Amino acid sequence: MKHEVTYCGLTFEPYISRDKIDARIAELGRAISEDCRDKFPLLICVLNGAFPFASDLFRNINIDAEIAFIRLKSYEGTTTTGLPKEVLGLSDDIKGRTVIVVEDIIDTGHTMHNLLNTLREKEPAEIKIATLLFKPESLVRNIKPDYVGFEIPNKFIIGFGLDIDGHARNLNDIYILKDPE
Repeated sequence: MKHEVTYCGLTFEPYISRDKIDARIAELGRAISEDCRDKFPLLICVLNGAFPFASDLFRNINIDAEIAFIRLKSYEGTTTTGLPKEVLGLSDDIKGRTVIVVEDIIDTGHTMHNLLNTLREKEPAEIKIATLLFKPESLVRNIKPDYVGFEIPNKFIIGFGLDIDGHARNLNDIYILKDPE
């Protein structure tokens, strides 16, 4: 892995290597393929952060599947606003479909809770959640992801789609905020 990086005056250290990310995404792809083998699932990628994860996950699913995109925002800087707002909505008809929401990270669960409520109104057959990262100790909503890449501590992270004020999304590895010395 690379060395420490600095964005927006904060220093981040390597946390999860791209090799580990790739291996875990392959495992998740196999699990989804098995669980949804006769369902033609629709993956809904939550932009912008989940794009790298969704892209790799989609390519690791070996059954017929479809992908769509929705854009939500709930972070400003290093903290969640707690008030996710829909920026770009879903136009696909999901009634009677198996839907897999693909998210980069589940933190407090507010964003996912609101998104699930919106999706349920469209009457899918079932909704599953795939998240690259999960912070169980930050969770305040009753959200149980079906597919979890990695459980992580309640610290701010960047890379592999996750950003700080628009920066660092294109890092191949995941970095964690370094503790002050």
